[in-house]
Amino acid sequence: MTKSSLLILHGAIGASSQLKAIAEKLSVHYEVHLFDFPGHGGKELPDKPFSIQLFSAAVLSYIQENNLQQLTIFGYSMGGYVAMYLAKYNPEFINRIITLGTKFHWDEATASKEIKMLDAAAIVAKVPAFAATLEKMHAPNNWKDVLQRTADMLIEMGRDNPLKPEDYKEIKIPSLIMLGDRDKMVTLEETVTIYKTLPDAQMAMLPGTPHPVEQVDPGLVSYFIIK
Repeated sequence: MTKSSLLILHGAIGASSQLKAIAEKLSVHYEVHLFDFPGHGGKELPDKPFSIQLFSAAVLSYIQENNLQQLTIFGYSMGGYVAMYLAKYNPEFINRIITLGTKFHWDEATASKEIKMLDAAAIVAKVPAFAATLEKMHAPNNWKDVLQRTADMLIEMGRDNPLKPEDYKEIKIPSLIMLGDRDKMVTLEETVTIYKTLPDAQMAMLPGTPHPVEQVDPGLVSYFIIK
């Protein structure tokens, strides 16, 4: 019997390598695919600016090229946003969407706040270990380029959110919206709003779970994905 496909999408400035522990837990139940967005995890930096549209197009190409069937997409943080964008514009390829710690609400104030955490010089000075991790994660690309391109993308999202609140009413694919109860980046309010707007959604609050994916319990996440 052929396993259903599970495509796992990482977050902003991240890479698929961060989600390997979750992938391993789920490989018994799914044919698991880990995916790096253009310019991430060592993938070539694209000619075009980073955008949700660019990342969604890259994911769609991967789905088609690999003929993924009975597809569930699990997106962490920005990966969940990309999954929702695909569900809005290419629903025929997707059976189910699962998000964790996805920031759905974007405006100029939100973007301005988020890009402060993408200051490469500040990261080098204050958290050099994180800078070293980013350097290794994105080699041979310059990790500082990845941060700058991400900041530019967030500013643009703040000006014009790619998914408007009314768009979620049209996403009829079964969805599970998850949020960690210790997440300081994504609000409960915005998560509940999207959960209530989606026509066919469930919501889960993960106990003892902050935003950084490295601090997420792979077993706990896998439990909800399998259910």
